[in-house]
Amino acid sequence: MALSALLELAQQHPPLRALAASLSGGEPVEAYASSPVRPYLLAALLEDREGPGERPALIVTADDRSARDLASDLGALVSPRRVHLYPSRGTGYLSHVAPPPHLAGLRVAAISALAGQGEGAAAGAPVVVASAVALAEAVPDPELRPDGLTLHAGESVDLGDVAALLAGAGYERVEQVEERGQFAIRGDILDAFPATEERAVRVELFGDEIESLRWFSTFTQRSLGDAERVELAPAAELGAEHREPALLADPSLDPAAADAKRSTPAEDGGPEERPDLAELIPIERFRAPLDLVSDDAFVAIAQREEIPGALRDHWEDVTAAMHDDDARRLYVEVSDRLEARAVLRLSGADAGQQHSLRAQRAEFPSRTPAEAEAELEKLVRSGYRAVVAFERGGEADRARYNLARLEAPPLRDEAPAEPGVSFAEAHLREGFLAPELKLALIPYSRLVHRKRAGASAAPGAQGRRLAAAIELRVGDLVVHEDHGVARFSGFDTKTLAGVTRDYLELSYKGSDKVFAPTDQLAKISRFVGADGSEAALSALGGKRWSNMKARARRAAQEMAGELLNLYAERQVRRGHAFSPDGEWQLGFEAAFPHRETADQLEAIDAVKADMEGERPMDRLICGDVGYGKTEVAMRAAHKAAVDGKQVMMLVPTTILAQQHFGTFRERMADTAFTIEMVSRLRKPAEVKDALERFSEGRVDILIGTHRLLSRDVRGKDLGLIIVDEEQRFGVKQKELLRQLKLKVDVLSMSATPIPRTLQMSLAGLRDITVIETPPEGRRPVRTYVGPYDDELVGRAIRREVERGGQAFFLHNRIESLHEVAEGLRALCPGVRFAEAHGQMDELELESTMLSFVRGEHDCLVATTIIESGLDIPSANTLIVERADQVGLAQAYQIRGRVGRSRERAYAYLLYPSPEALTADAAARLATLSDNTELGSGFRVAMRDLEIRGAGNLLGDEQSGHVAAVGFELYCQMLEDATEELRAAGEGDGLPPEREPVRLELDLDAYVPAGYVPFEAAKIDLHRRIAAAREPGELRALGDELRDRFGPPPEPVENLIAMQRVRIELGALGASAVEFKAGRLRIAPIELDSERAAALRERAADAIYEWRQQTVAMPVPDDPAARLAALLALTEAVSASAALAPA
Repeated sequence: MALSALLELAQQHPPLRALAASLSGGEPVEAYASSPVRPYLLAALLEDREGPGERPALIVTADDRSARDLASDLGALVSPRRVHLYPSRGTGYLSHVAPPPHLAGLRVAAISALAGQGEGAAAGAPVVVASAVALAEAVPDPELRPDGLTLHAGESVDLGDVAALLAGAGYERVEQVEERGQFAIRGDILDAFPATEERAVRVELFGDEIESLRWFSTFTQRSLGDAERVELAPAAELGAEHREPALLADPSLDPAAADAKRSTPAEDGGPEERPDLAELIPIERFRAPLDLVSDDAFVAIAQREEIPGALRDHWEDVTAAMHDDDARRLYVEVSDRLEARAVLRLSGADAGQQHSLRAQRAEFPSRTPAEAEAELEKLVRSGYRAVVAFERGGEADRARYNLARLEAPPLRDEAPAEPGVSFAEAHLREGFLAPELKLALIPYSRLVHRKRAGASAAPGAQGRRLAAAIELRVGDLVVHEDHGVARFSGFDTKTLAGVTRDYLELSYKGSDKVFAPTDQLAKISRFVGADGSEAALSALGGKRWSNMKARARRAAQEMAGELLNLYAERQVRRGHAFSPDGEWQLGFEAAFPHRETADQLEAIDAVKADMEGERPMDRLICGDVGYGKTEVAMRAAHKAAVDGKQVMMLVPTTILAQQHFGTFRERMADTAFTIEMVSRLRKPAEVKDALERFSEGRVDILIGTHRLLSRDVRGKDLGLIIVDEEQRFGVKQKELLRQLKLKVDVLSMSATPIPRTLQMSLAGLRDITVIETPPEGRRPVRTYVGPYDDELVGRAIRREVERGGQAFFLHNRIESLHEVAEGLRALCPGVRFAEAHGQMDELELESTMLSFVRGEHDCLVATTIIESGLDIPSANTLIVERADQVGLAQAYQIRGRVGRSRERAYAYLLYPSPEALTADAAARLATLSDNTELGSGFRVAMRDLEIRGAGNLLGDEQSGHVAAVGFELYCQMLEDATEELRAAGEGDGLPPEREPVRLELDLDAYVPAGYVPFEAAKIDLHRRIAAAREPGELRALGDELRDRFGPPPEPVENLIAMQRVRIELGALGASAVEFKAGRLRIAPIELDSERAAALRERAADAIYEWRQQTVAMPVPDDPAARLAALLALTEAVSASAALAPA
């Protein structure tokens, strides 16, 4: 650990030596430390062998986020194996939801470390960083927790025993490992994702011996590097004998059956409920976490001033969720006990403490290496030892080249003695400048504000990646291009005429079946209809399916023409290429008062790259409410205005227009740009004046509702249109936008894109950027899904009002809204209620909404009009009375109305009774319950596409065709038609559509169950082989198979080799390869005399038959030898055909 060398500077600093000496006296010590330097100060004390360094340590922060940040920085300064994070459970006790495996694993590992039972004692005494909230949650007695296991390369193990131990430790057996707490077995290969690691591990056995341990990526399933040992910490806080038997992972159980057992919905038909600890063991078996901390442990409070507020909020959560006083014993009071146990109490408030260490954040304005070089030189001239931390060594090498004037050696085992610059490789979240120590520790990301690569992937490529999220499962409806809609019943390996192949079993109307060979996978897609309803299975035979397909293809061709006018034409037409960022733009961005998230920066750079390109931009920014989409829009608007172009911002509601108007004017107060608003909140004369000045070019940015789409709204030099909350606009309004879009950049924003807009991105017709990273300080909305209860509702509203906040109550029936509001007034006397719905007089509605925004009402009882247009940081409780009747994307958007500040927000999604839930409603509520973490909007939209269906693309007239042939096939037709029109428009001859090369070889080609035992992985493998378009893709796939599953058996090698033949011969125009009378024939192949002669030189037995345009060659009868001969002949034909003309 290179950075640990810097700790001696603090340990030798006299004031800090005095602090260390005070800690050995046994009395509590209070000290002041600036926030940026706290990790460094604590690390120095923890490495002090004469002080706390020899004892286990517990460092306490206010909440999980600060605990995670502190643990990360401590891990960069001391041995990371010493540092353990102890987070809170993330879910309330008795909420019927167990914490995810990685949280359970972290908690068990941390408690074990404090109790002296963890691994890695050689690295030093353990350090546990815990949030006060986590310490307030009782935990099961340590005697009840499961054991983990450690695997070493070269040791002998029994794979069955390992599987049993993992299942007992809370790991779930799956087909393919994707998340922590999962494991999979394929032959002699075990994949496992340790609950406390950031990477999964692949264990390959030779017999009973562990031949290799390799880390691998769960995204690519490819290996990343070797490991000598791997610790698989428990993924549950209770041992198997104490968990509900029905949910135990039985290593002998078929995983598909186990998955079906786990996914069986609750008998009451409601959202899936998972057993929690409090439902499995009596309260008497719980312990307070502080009781488990050894008496000699060094306990330090890192954020003394913030802990009381965090614990107060936590207790409010407990009292809001639990009515049973006995159940509240699952939570413990820790404030007084922490004060009593803490030897060191660090505070960020300078109150004249005896000990202190001051520092400032490592923030620099530099945006280029040259500017960074100047900043570092200033520090050195001021006497600082500056250490720049890079996450990867390669970054340091590049920086050393870019910072040519500086000599920056790597940091070694000793701290620098003289002022200068050193480089170190370490993952450091936040650095500092400490004047007392003359030490600057700077993450490179804080030194140079790098512009991220703005070039986006091809739209189709990202669309394909997104579409992969809708995977094929047994029982799904599928559509076969030749036969119609069927139900996928699984794979069947069949031997016909002595040849073994894999087939997809497709069930059609009347119990008819089709066994489709896997080389037809390109013709098979998941069926997603127009409205999510169950489609009728097609009947085999007859012309009904071919007629429906023909009608859909004609419709797609017609629609492709319209799309090309809007999209393809935009690709080839020249728009305005905006100038690169100049001083004004950089200054405007530097004035942003918050730190941009990584996703936000990527979105900003993607938008700028689009704007600076010649083709007009059409990008959709998808990000949760409050994730910074508006800042992206403002930077785009500012960039356009700097270039002298006008900007029009279209929003769905008057209230939202008012809020954006205020935000834009405040953010751009230091610019010379004129910003105006068109809405009903302004006088007609003001609106008329604003529109006239806009048409004359005297208004730079115009904000308004759909009024802006009227014919009398015309800008003098319009350059950018911003559409906020795009999902709220209908087809007609979008049609009006189409005429404006041809030469104007368009930026659309949405929290949950409705299926129609999502489809455009999936089909590659639009660019999309997803912002998933929450802003600093944001907390997920705590979501409760359950039956309606007056006591729960009253308690939730009163608790919100008592803490000075506001609440929303959603009742979506206008005729009974007032009656419900009167009931709430009786339930909560003293609370100020207001009512709002869409049939109110417009001015009255706007007056009510604005008065709520100003805080003149405590609770707004409203219909779904609250879905958009409200940004109220003080509103942090939402109650939806009939959540089962609200659409998924709409419910997610409504939930986003709360939780827009640092306060904990609550959403109560209620339904009248379990019996009232339809299957779709249960699925929607389960999706919302599962996606409570920050940044879930895009995943919700993907699930919405499946539940609701694909809807329409640009109008209702298309929905019938989507319903008939399915969304994926329709999109494929649309893509094909678009390509044909594009090629025709560019004057290129489009080659006729070709079927895959037909191979008639008596050769076994399938995936044995013993090699890939799981259907999902087998489907994926066949699809990837069939979808390969380059030989290099197949080579990479072969390498991946060897890595994931071991050496491929001969039938799999045959599958890959046959696809390689199809690819190479298909590129030459061949349509068939057949074996007849001892000869292989490839046709048609067009060779001139020179290339035919070259073929004879490469393959002496090959004969080119001029009239039939056929290459023929005698081959052995043995199938394996036949394939080898075919591969050699294919290579010879390809090489000969590729000869340059003489």
